[in-house]
Parts: sequence; structure tokens; C-alpha cells
Amino acid sequence: MIDNLPPLKQVIDTHGLAAKKSLGQNFLLDLNLTAKIARLSGKNEDHDVLEIGPGPGGLTRGLLAEGARRVLAIEKDERCLPALAEIEAAYPDRFSVMIGDALDINPLDHLTPPIRVAANLPYNIGTELLIRWLTPPDWPPFWDSLTLMFQREVAQRITAEPGSKAYGRLAVISQWRTDASIVMNLPPEAFSPPPKVSSAVVHLKALPTPRFPADAKMLQHITATAFNQRRKMLRSSLKGLSAEIEDHLIAADIKPTDRAEQIDVERFCALARSLKSQS
Repeated sequence: MIDNLPPLKQVIDTHGLAAKKSLGQNFLLDLNLTAKIARLSGKNEDHDVLEIGPGPGGLTRGLLAEGARRVLAIEKDERCLPALAEIEAAYPDRFSVMIGDALDINPLDHLTPPIRVAANLPYNIGTELLIRWLTPPDWPPFWDSLTLMFQREVAQRITAEPGSKAYGRLAVISQWRTDASIVMNLPPEAFSPPPKVSSAVVHLKALPTPRFPADAKMLQHITATAFNQRRKMLRSSLKGLSAEIEDHLIAADIKPTDRAEQIDVERFCALARSLKSQS
């Protein structure tokens, strides 16, 4: 036991916390695993940690037991509040909860830098939250690193290399501004209830500056357009961006007949600079 609180299965039974599919909930009950994920997020004695969707608090307890300076959790499911209140009582002044939707809440007024994010993200909002964290108006972002659990398919999309089927917009945006790697794989049976797919933990460390210069909005627009029609040649899928799209592609060292999945992050950034220069 990592603390003096009861086992998670007992917590779930006591408070009637059957996972809700509508909230994308799959609870990780093994406290040894949650402690390992907490360690993978880094040494957090000098960091505040933001957690999304703590549920009954397995990862929360791991983060606190491993020494996080402070943990702020955002939870939409009010059923979880009594269980989280028990953790708050066990770790006074180091843990607090905000109730609400993580997509609607700005937690920064309640956090003190440096900040890390660690979460077993609800499946139904995980990708949207990641995109938001990767595309703030200014860089570097409020967070030093993200340690996030996703469906394994999503984790592979984040870390994919050019030429692979998983390579797409998510890989370009993630790898442009972070060092991203899969640090842990988890089978369905590690969760309650077991999801239909395997899961993986991805660690993304923010780079001080993006890997290559580019306008963020232009890069997002290009990649969204290109990968939305990934089977088409880029001169066709991107023709709506410029009447001289072939010239811009050639200037970025991209063959007009190439397809999106063949283009690495550096050349997408070169294309973004070229197109931005015309506007």
C-alpha cells in the first residue's frame, strides 16, 4: 500500500463508483501501476501537477505518495468527490479538486509554476485536450511535460514517424514542439471495466523553442488540410491554400506529387513559412 488509504476496489465499492461509459471512464486499480506512472512523470517535489479525470484517485495517490509538491485535479463526475475528499484529508495542503469539465476550466489561477500534467485521460476528450496543450498562443507553454494515458492507437499516432500509417497531424504537431515517446503499455485487464483496446502512456517534454520555425496556425491549417485527404497528392489536397501551391511545395523541398504521410516535420514547417510569406 502506498499510503494509509483503503485499496481502490474498496473505495469504488464504498462510494458506488461504477465507471460510466458516457464519461469515457476506465479506472486503473493497481496502485503499483499508478505509482509507476507517477514516477514516469518525473520528480515532482518542486512541481505542481495538474491531473484531469482522477476518478477514485489512483494516479492522484501515486503522485502524492511519490512526493509531488501539490496536485490539482479536475473531475467532472461528482460521484467521485467523497473518495477524493478522503485523499484531501490524508494530504492536507497538497491536494485540491475542481469540479467541472476540463474543456471549460482554466486551472492556471490555481497552480504555481513549474507545472507538469499527469493524467489517465478520459477517452472521449483526451485528443482534444492534447491539441489544446500543444497549441497555445505563446510558447513555451504553462507545462514542462505531459504524462498522459491514451488508447494505444492514439499514443502511436503521437509518436509515429513519416511513412507509417499512424503518421498524421497529431504526430507533426506533437513532434514539432516536444520530445514525445511511449513510456509504458497497459493491457485492457489492468482497468475496470476493461476497455476493448490496449492503452499506453505517452511522455511529452516541451522544447524551449519549436524544433523548426513556423507559424503555429499556418502549420495546423496545412497539416489538417493535407491529412484530411491523405491519399491525394499534395498539389491536389493543398491547392485551395494557394494558386501557386506547386511553387511553395518545391520551395519547401517537397515534390508536388508527394502525399502527406511522406513529409517530415521539418518540411511541413518549411511549407508553412513559404505560405505564410505570401499572406
